[in-house]
Amino acid sequence: MSSAEKWTSEHLLSSADRAIHLEQRRAQLLPIVDDLRRLAREMDAEVKEMESIEGDLPGQAKLRAWHVAKPLFKAADDVEKALADLISFNARFQKAYEDLPNRREEKRRRKVLAKNGQAPAIESGQAGTAVQAKRDEFGDVFDGLRRGA
Repeated sequence: MSSAEKWTSEHLLSSADRAIHLEQRRAQLLPIVDDLRRLAREMDAEVKEMESIEGDLPGQAKLRAWHVAKPLFKAADDVEKALADLISFNARFQKAYEDLPNRREEKRRRKVLAKNGQAPAIESGQAGTAVQAKRDEFGDVFDGLRRGA
């Protein structure tokens, strides 16, 4: 995608395009975050060094400095959160639209196997060994119980 072309929702339907979009936004936003944080730290130090204004109560100058610099720190946090939200969007889109059909197909396949009386293959051997270890530990005590009973 050229730099003159604008991103559209149709572009974000592709996993590769979403990755490119995220990297472009990261390249744009991270320097802004760094600049805002630098500016916030400098401004915070600057206003903390300012002398009290006549009529200030004790500690009021420090409180005023914190109150003035806080929005700059918040702006940096907000831009950084926008980047985190873009990452979250990518993960949610992949889970809800790209991975969902595969998960549903796997669930259908297991259901058909269970209906035909065949046990689905356990993909990780750890689950089976844990069940067997409990069965060895407690014997036949739990054999009569069924799931959901």
